Amino acid sequence: MVKRILASGKATAVIDELRKQHGELMFHQSGGCCDGSSPMCFPKGELMINETDVWLGTIHQCDFYMSQDQFKYWEHTQLTVDVVPGRGSSFSAEIPMGIRFVIKSRLFTDEEMEQLQPVRKGE
Repeated sequence: MVKRILASGKATAVIDELRKQHGELMFHQSGGCCDGSSPMCFPKGELMINETDVWLGTIHQCDFYMSQDQFKYWEHTQLTVDVVPGRGSSFSAEIPMGIRFVIKSRLFTDEEMEQLQPVRKGE
């Protein structure tokens, strides 16, 4: 099974630090305002997920959701959550650390498309 969402080593290290401060975490990526389509990290349950969100999988034991509209643009790509220096304009948990999560992507091959991890609607 080919995963739709991955995390870089730098991102998993940041997730570990954030988990010490906030407990269980979750990620969400919307196509909305503020930080545009940047992935945002929240304490689990702080952001309400609904039927307009799509669960892509987990990264470093954190559920990763994306708005359904945004998923339509990204469904043919494998996404990797990474970290870069700088302050985003979002409410994401990593912002006080002077870094921000970003998405890197690549297109799936035809063979990978046949073996993709299934997505599911949010709760």
